[in-house]
Order: sequence, then structure tokens, then C-alpha cells
Amino acid sequence: MFRKISLKDKSLYFEMVKEFYNSPAVLHTIPDSYIENTFNELMRCDEYLDCIIFQNDTEEVMGYALLVKTFTQEAGGNVIWLDEFYIREKYRSKGLGGEFLTYLNKNFPAKRYRLEVEPDNVKAKALYKRFGYQPLAYEQFVKES
Repeated sequence: MFRKISLKDKSLYFEMVKEFYNSPAVLHTIPDSYIENTFNELMRCDEYLDCIIFQNDTEEVMGYALLVKTFTQEAGGNVIWLDEFYIREKYRSKGLGGEFLTYLNKNFPAKRYRLEVEPDNVKAKALYKRFGYQPLAYEQFVKES
């Protein structure tokens, strides 16, 4: 159901990122050059960046998550930043967000997880709180391991 992005997913990545930035939950846009640069970073297999694709049994794409991984002295270890987290409309409210957060904790161990959410995305905020994340300033949530 969850897999890392690969070179063959370039057009899919562009499609999903554009959907994410055109969704009502996101209040700003980004240029295509930013999407291209991010994809190129992902394909360099940089240990600091991952993109996870969500698929169902018939390999239909349900969403994606862009992860930025860093190490900070402040946290005393690795930090996973969930930079973009998008589930397509028809797959929302079916438990996929919770399944992904469980997958994230199991497969990307970190000292701290940080999630960013737009101010009016009430459902995302409620989901994060159910999974133990605490609100920070600027519409971010954090969870210590």
C-alpha cells in the first residue's frame, strides 16, 4: 500500500504535487521548477528526502507524502518533517491518514516528527492530535518519540 517513489513516477509525482497545491487546504502555489528540483533531489537518493506513494490493491494512487529528514541537536536526534501530505478526495475519511502515520512511525524512526498543516485544515489537525502530536506555532505539530 505504501512505497517509495521511483524514476518511473515522475509524471505521477508532478500530477500529485499539482493536485496538492491546488487543493482548498493549501493556501499557496509553487512553480513547476520547484517540483522539478524536488523530484531530482528525490532521485539522487539523498538520505535527507523521501517521497512515499499510497496505492490500493489495484495500484490506483490514493495520495503521497513528502518527507524531509534532518538531524538536530535541539531534538537530540533525527527529525522527520512531513512537508507535504496529500490524500485524494475520494480516499479521505477511510483511515488512510492514520494508516500512513502508523507506517511513518514504524518505518522512519525519529526522535521527533513534525507535521505542517494549513490553518483551515480542521480534519488534518484532528487526525494529528489523535496520533499524539502536539500543536506548535505556525500551524505545525510535533511528536516526541
